[in-house]
Amino acid sequence: MTMKNQSNEKQASKANHYLTVSDLDGDTLLTLINRAIQLKQHTKAGLPFRPATGRTIGMIFEKPSTRTRISFEAAMYQMGGNVSFMPSRDLQLKRGEPLKDTARVLSRYLDCLVVRTFGQEIVEELARWSEIPVINGLTDQHHPCQILSDIMTILENKGKDIRGLKIAWIGDGNNMAHSWIQAASRLGFPLTLACPEGYDPDEGILKAARKEASAPILLTRDPSEAAEGADVINTDVWASMGQEDEAKERKKRFMEYQVNAKLLRLADPKAIVLHCLPAHRGEEITEEVLEGPQSVVWEQAENKMHIHKAILEWAMGL
Repeated sequence: MTMKNQSNEKQASKANHYLTVSDLDGDTLLTLINRAIQLKQHTKAGLPFRPATGRTIGMIFEKPSTRTRISFEAAMYQMGGNVSFMPSRDLQLKRGEPLKDTARVLSRYLDCLVVRTFGQEIVEELARWSEIPVINGLTDQHHPCQILSDIMTILENKGKDIRGLKIAWIGDGNNMAHSWIQAASRLGFPLTLACPEGYDPDEGILKAARKEASAPILLTRDPSEAAEGADVINTDVWASMGQEDEAKERKKRFMEYQVNAKLLRLADPKAIVLHCLPAHRGEEITEEVLEGPQSVVWEQAENKMHIHKAILEWAMGL
């Protein structure tokens, strides 16, 4: 997707967009998470929940996806709605149609748009011109839906107040790290990130979050420092989509940042381990930890579907 033929004209949108964690205040984030927990309970009990009957969401995906795509589709179908999946290669965007034109046309057909792409500017431009909600399903800079399912998983396993927990991020200062940083600033929990030199989170995102945070957001080079006494240890792949040519170098630089049994022993004995998947066993996390008793990654993956129900319900005003 490209941003061609832009103008300086402003287009105001009153839709409930969700492009970064910082788009919403802490109360709204917690409302969405608690609603997802409630909807999960409804699903387990077999209770019907079909508020989206007659509604259709569109999904523009420029990056491959398993969990985000299927969980959004399952969420919408279970809500009684329909899904139009649109690989970007099949759209006129590939032939140079401006994003603002696509946004205004799709607003006439759909009730919500979920976008998974590379640049954050893509979702921002679509939201600028769209009359329907635009949801960020992942960009290189942010992964705001994933972070809510992660926090939902933490609350289910560790209690209702995340502010008293120590959260550790081990690895790349990537889109997930950015969303964790923004969540820490909005929800008031302490966060320690351990990243190799040269792979830090975006300085602007970190600075803005620290300015409004009520608990420390720390950055260290030492993964042991981050893991020490942690209630939650979280990691992600060392080379994200679009960084395949860096994989060999990153593997060398990140080996000390592997989440393994030795590192986990530094955490609280009841600590849980998160990974948004897919996982590269033997790289950022070992098989022993991923399949171990402290891992909650499968529950974390399931929770994506429930949090997406809550986000869609809020975005479309159902």
